[in-house]
This record gives sequence, structure tokens and C-alpha cells, in this order.
Amino acid sequence: MVTIVLGSQWGDEGKGKITDLLSQNAELCCRSAGGHNAGHTIVHDDITYDFHILPSGLVSPTCVNLIGAGTVVHLPSFFKELASLDGKGLNNTRERVFISDRAQICFDLHAVVDGLEEAGLGKRKVGTTGKGIGPCYSDKAARRGVRIGDILDEGVLESKLRSLEAGYRRRFGDLDYNVEDEIARFKEYRNLLKPHIVDQLSLIKKFEDKSASILVEGANALMLDIDYGTYPYVTSSCTGLGGAIQGVCLNPTAIKSIVGVVKAYCTRVGSGPFPTEQLNEIGERLQVAGREFGVTTGRKRRCGWLDMVLLKYSTRINHYTALNLTKLDILDDFDEIKVAVAYKLDGKELESFPASAEALENVEMVYETLPGWKSTTMGISKWEDLPTNAQKYVEYIERSIGGVPIKWIGTGPARSHMIDRN
Repeated sequence: MVTIVLGSQWGDEGKGKITDLLSQNAELCCRSAGGHNAGHTIVHDDITYDFHILPSGLVSPTCVNLIGAGTVVHLPSFFKELASLDGKGLNNTRERVFISDRAQICFDLHAVVDGLEEAGLGKRKVGTTGKGIGPCYSDKAARRGVRIGDILDEGVLESKLRSLEAGYRRRFGDLDYNVEDEIARFKEYRNLLKPHIVDQLSLIKKFEDKSASILVEGANALMLDIDYGTYPYVTSSCTGLGGAIQGVCLNPTAIKSIVGVVKAYCTRVGSGPFPTEQLNEIGERLQVAGREFGVTTGRKRRCGWLDMVLLKYSTRINHYTALNLTKLDILDDFDEIKVAVAYKLDGKELESFPASAEALENVEMVYETLPGWKSTTMGISKWEDLPTNAQKYVEYIERSIGGVPIKWIGTGPARSHMIDRN
């Protein structure tokens, strides 16, 4: 049976904790899309782990982990993360992580090109992480990308990489990049990576045949989806339910639950429309109290109130069967809490979430104001111990999105700081 965990906003919702919790009973944990531009933080037994390209199911000592065909893999980052986990005492991680031979290789070349493309956009920068994710997916779509399986044939890999480099030099002229250096590094990676490369269809079938518990952890979030996000200020992969199914070749009929992770307010890293952003003292308070810095980039996150228009849209696309509400405790000190319930454009209320980034930049927000609870919820682990107004806030969100239950509520960074309403 399959459980899928997906970000419902712009990422950074705190997906790591629920993934860590669910992976304790999972036999296989998969990444389906994205690359080392993603970031999950997990606090486990007082040790903090930062994950980027690796599936965070590696924290669970018996869980096998797969980086699926829909991903792009930067191998220096892959090995660096493995070394970091080894240094923190995790057991047999190298025997429990595999990469699909159909996943794409994200070269250092792609990061160089990423920077050049962003610079060329001027004031319309997307605000990428600069990790090379977009150029790598572009090469994949243009059918000139290099797959993980190509590493095993030295001649094929070298020929394809040289062809990529020549193409980018024709486009940009001189590059701050040495193709010989990267080719030399792959001579070392070839032997190191060979035990990790698998045919994911065969691997997953073994788990399906024994009706194993499979967990898929999403990267980024729905509003950064290449099709349904705030285009063009998005990532370059399918970050929603469809991407999870495609990237790991899941049997849709085996999906047991789709968990949407929702921060109790909204944040966004990088450029692009953010209708409920608070460029004021409220936004600063949320940023400071929530320690809102990107796990991958360290960039300060933009902050604002919870957006129910966005969340309804996200729910409609990802078909969540349950929600994990995170960082409720960050709202503890607010006298009142606002929630966006509608958008207006040119004085008229919009019927749905607009596709146009320009429209989103100009919408007028309609808010409802709810009373705060002005008491500490940090570390609370029982529903009945929450202040009444905090309970009402949770129930308000459930009603607003058509009754999808909030089954988990995060009240702090540690694994134990979680209310389980199952």
C-alpha cells in the first residue's frame, strides 16, 4: 500500500517530520521528482539531519530508499549527503539507497548555465536555487540529457557531456567551466555509484509483490509545479500527485493515502507572486518566530497569512485524503490571526485560482479574522490540551477545504512535538 506526502503551498512546509514519522513503518521510501534543490530537516533523537537529494527514509534503520526516474541527481551532493549521514551515526545507509538508471544526471555544467540564465532575466528572475535543476530538466525534455545508467559506459557518458558543453558554449560563449575536470570526477564516481544503480521497475515490483508499505515523499510543493504552480516562478518538475505517480511508476490503485503538508501560515522563497505576503511587522514576526530560512539555500523566507484560496486549489489538484498542519506554535503570540478567503481583481471576486502571474500580483485579498490563543502550544502532543481558539483555528481550516481531516498537527521541531488525531 502506498502513502504519498506532498507539499501544499510553496515548499518549506515542514514535510520532513511527517515523512520521518511515516517512514518508521515503511519498507520503501521514494523520491519521485526534483533534485538537490529540495530540503527536509528532521530532528531525530536530538540529532538534526538535513536532506536534499536523499530520501529522508534513511533515518529509519530498516527502510530501503529509492531516488526515482523523475529526479535529477547531482552526484557530488549525493555522496556528500551520504558522508554526512555516516558522520552522524546512521547505520548501513549505503546499503539502503538506490538510484533509478533512468534518473537524469545534474552536472556542475548545469549550475553554471543556471546562473547565466538567471542573470539574463534581469528584473524577471525566477529566483532559482542556482543548483542547475532547470537546465537539467530542459536537457531532459530536449532529449539530450544524460541518464544515471549512462555512467556505466565511459565512452557514452564522455561523448554526451562533451556534446552538452559544446552546445552551451555555442549559446553563451565562454563558460567558467572545465569539462575535463568533470569527466575526470566521473571516472571515480563510476565505481562508487555502480552498487546504487537499479532498474526501479524491478525493485518496486519486489515490494509490491509482498504488499509492502511504500512511502513517496514529495519535493518542493504544488505551487511550484511546472504545470499548476505560479508559472513561470516555479521549479522544473511535476511536484504534485501526478509527478509522484509518474516519477516512481506507482500503481494508482494501490494509493492508500495522500497527505498534504500545510504550514499554519504561508512562506515563499525566491521570486514570484505571494498574495498574502506581509511586508510589515507581521511578516517580520512570522519570519523571526518561525526561523524562516531555506534549508537548501539559507535564504530568508517571505512570510504571510494562510491562504485558503490557494489551499483549496492545491487540494483540488492533489486530492488530499488527510492533512498535516505544521508550525501551529508559531502563531502562539498573535492577538488575532487572518486567513485569506477570496481574491478580487478589478473589484470582482475570482471564481478560481488564476493562472496568470500578473493577475496574482494584482489581486486584492479578502480576509477573515480569527481570535488568537495567546498561550504556548510548543510541544503539546494531545488535542485536548490545545487552547480552545487553537482548536477552532484547526477546525476552521478543515471546514474551509471541504472536510479533509487534519490528522497531524506540528507544535515544535522535535519528532515528539506532534498531535496525532488518527
